Amino acid sequence: MVSARTKHLLHVCLMIVVVLLFEWIAGGLWVSEVERLKMDMLNPWELYGVLATLVLYGLRILTFLAFPQVIFNILGLVFFNAFPDKVVLKSSPLLAPFICIRVVTRGDFPDLVKKNVNRNLNLCLDVGLENFMMEVVTDRMIPGLSEYQRVREVVVPPSYATKTGALFKARALQYCLEPDINILSDQDWIVHLDEETILTDNAIRGILNFVYNGKHQFGQGVITYANDQVVNWLTTLADSFRVADDMGKLRAQFYIFHKPYFSWKGSYVVTQCGAERKISFDNGPDGSVAEDCYFGMKAYSQGYSFNFIEGEMWEKSPFTIWDFLQQRKRWMQGIFLVVHSKTLAWRNKLLLAISLYSWITLPLSTSNLVLAKMVPIPCYPLVNFICGLIGAMNIYMYIFGVIKSFSLHRMGAGKMIFFIIGALLTIPFNIIVENVAVIWGLFGKKHHFYVVNKELKEQQLTTV
Repeated sequence: MVSARTKHLLHVCLMIVVVLLFEWIAGGLWVSEVERLKMDMLNPWELYGVLATLVLYGLRILTFLAFPQVIFNILGLVFFNAFPDKVVLKSSPLLAPFICIRVVTRGDFPDLVKKNVNRNLNLCLDVGLENFMMEVVTDRMIPGLSEYQRVREVVVPPSYATKTGALFKARALQYCLEPDINILSDQDWIVHLDEETILTDNAIRGILNFVYNGKHQFGQGVITYANDQVVNWLTTLADSFRVADDMGKLRAQFYIFHKPYFSWKGSYVVTQCGAERKISFDNGPDGSVAEDCYFGMKAYSQGYSFNFIEGEMWEKSPFTIWDFLQQRKRWMQGIFLVVHSKTLAWRNKLLLAISLYSWITLPLSTSNLVLAKMVPIPCYPLVNFICGLIGAMNIYMYIFGVIKSFSLHRMGAGKMIFFIIGALLTIPFNIIVENVAVIWGLFGKKHHFYVVNKELKEQQLTTV
């Protein structure tokens, strides 16, 4: 059996190989003497004209907006074991503070909610968790849910309105914090899940260790999308990037700085109840499309501390390309509203803003893939190296995401290589979807919350 440390070292070596190979192919590390002479003789100002040259250099500079994320991804993937061993409890589950596992749903998929609540409830009991309950917050009552032990159903009345006019999921989350609805003390902990999120025993132990520690008010762990059963292989392989992003950027910002510089996700969120109540989800319409992002930035601005939680949870990627596109569009629009919110200081959202504009300018920056060959421009070697590093790391994120998502022992080397190639082949698909999402999101209605379909039929499933 290969040790966790050996796996990590092999992954780091593979990452270095991918980066060096890409830099060599792209000319970021080495170019032939002939190419160097050609570039030295090239005068773009005369050849293309002043305006065209300024545009070409401007497009090249846009690539650098992704550089902060690349640095954080490298830090997270290199300096923290990417293949940790099974999470070991630091204390008995019987000594854990009270934990409320909260699921927010509109009630559109009652069978899915009941199925996952039952599965997660039984897993908590199997791990030995005793001091806990599950809470389902829904716009519509779910038949039969109240019959489950340790489950509390909270139905948000249609007449409920927050002080600032919070919408969608933020409205439901704020309803739970109202004094006449909330039954938790400030020292209790809340684990926020989406209705499709599946707990694992490792995640439960990681959460217990996090709340035992008690040094940080907020925490989050990694979510993978290829466990259990796969519905859509295209979107699942495309989501391998998100897995790598969690293991890289998310771990770096939380383990090193304990701040959500680039925001965080809305599921697998662990909060101390008192801190959540002080921050609140009542942040108006602008804080309701990406309520998780706004909440994280607000908590950061108020000096709260974050940490990474060991152990993964499982979700499924969108079942259709349409849902995949709508999901990306909503994320972009929600983050756009957060970044441009006047109630949050720019010093707290600077890296988030750079990340957003790296996304918004994607249609322009991706044009470099074609323009660099058609109309080359001379650049400093360091500029070429950094551009190559950004491109190489974006490719490696897909490779690592697949390796992290699928079990080599269970799948075998042949299938693993096949899935890695498949993930790399989704890159053009992802680029197209992200570009469409950006353009549509910028010019479309922003205060809209599209809910992807999460309930599936047995014939749609592929077990992995």
